[in-house]
Amino acid sequence: MDSKSLILAEDDVMLASLLKYRLEKEGFSVTLCQDGKKVKEELEAQLPDLIVSDIMMPYFSGIELTDYLRNQLNSQIPIILISAASNDENVVSAFELGANDFISKPVSPSELLVRVKRELIRKR
Repeated sequence: MDSKSLILAEDDVMLASLLKYRLEKEGFSVTLCQDGKKVKEELEAQLPDLIVSDIMMPYFSGIELTDYLRNQLNSQIPIILISAASNDENVVSAFELGANDFISKPVSPSELLVRVKRELIRKR
């Protein structure tokens, strides 16, 4: 399998480092963004194969990011959203805007890895 590129948008430095390490260990090329503004900059430079994004981030939330990708960029890049705020409203909003998956925190790196692989297989 070719190396797949991912954007990991997470403002919790410890969690971001742990998830990035686990994904890279599996052969993924991971660009880490600690806020939504950085994600938009990365998307302007190059589109990844998949995006994993926290919902609550500075400047541009994961919900806003999903809306931006689906409605402004008209992109079908798989999006997996993660959040400690897994209330029904967030989950419903995420899926209505076109998110592919949603994981409640705390995030298990192994579970995230399985979900990332599943979305990339579906994308083919």
